[in-house]
Amino acid sequence: MANSTIVIPNYNGLQFIEACLDSIYGGTTTDVEVIVVDNASTDGSLAVVEEKFPQVRVIRNSTNTGFSVAVNQGILASRTPYVILLNNDTRVDKLFVRELERVMDEDKGHQIFSASARLISLYDKEKTDDAGDFYCALGWAFARGKGKNPALYDKNCELFAACAGAAIYRRALLLPEKVGLFDKEHFAYLEDIDIGYRAKIHGYRNYFAANAIVYHAGSATSGSRYNAFKTKLAARNSVYLIYKNMPLPQIIINLPFLAAGFLVKTLFFIKKGLGAQYLTGLADGVRLSVSPAGKANKQKPDKKNWGNYVRIQLALWANVLRLLKG
Repeated sequence: MANSTIVIPNYNGLQFIEACLDSIYGGTTTDVEVIVVDNASTDGSLAVVEEKFPQVRVIRNSTNTGFSVAVNQGILASRTPYVILLNNDTRVDKLFVRELERVMDEDKGHQIFSASARLISLYDKEKTDDAGDFYCALGWAFARGKGKNPALYDKNCELFAACAGAAIYRRALLLPEKVGLFDKEHFAYLEDIDIGYRAKIHGYRNYFAANAIVYHAGSATSGSRYNAFKTKLAARNSVYLIYKNMPLPQIIINLPFLAAGFLVKTLFFIKKGLGAQYLTGLADGVRLSVSPAGKANKQKPDKKNWGNYVRIQLALWANVLRLLKG
């Protein structure tokens, strides 16, 4: 019986999906289930999946539900102890599944919530795309090792959050009474930081699986690293992430850092010609936070988790230094 189910959200992924699935089924770990959740693709990519990979389970959506809803559908349809989320614009190493499972299996206390793979640029194998994610007191999320030599990231270590583009999650902890599923209000962007943050609030840990290697094209769905859609949505979610996961005293403590962080980002996106989209996104984030849905999703501080909040705060400050060091 398979230990893992790979969930691949797909939206117009014709250019990548066949190679992605070929790399999975061409690996040494064949005992794995695969679910493709299609978000109303119009490019024929779903037909390719159904024709060439009949063993893949397919979930069809009539509209583009976004990343969070799609992966939640796959998670809920899975029955294995682990769920692996994988972007459609990836190609995996033959030991990818085995190495992700190894990190989780060796955690006998079941305290590891997720483990992130080592993502390497598909088009430049000498550059790291993502070696796990960090989040800092400036309100910024950033990818560890972006653009650096992949050989520098050959050791397992603890992270703030796993990059959901290629990561394994302990399915039992995705239940509502535990950490819960991905927040559908995010639609896309920062949803993996959010769920990793929530896991840490509950006392769980997120890790980096150095030997689980994935080659990632990057920005295949949104089209580029900086664009209006991504800028607006990521800005909105950055505000919502803070409101949702930080108790009021923690927001006050971080306010000078957050103000500086948002100011720098505003100036950056103005320079990129995306200032209006960024500011609109921030306003949307405030509206989402005070909406009934936002209020319902806010994490309610529990006395038993105060120690976890302190550890998170120390990590937020430490990650500012990590960011500045590059």
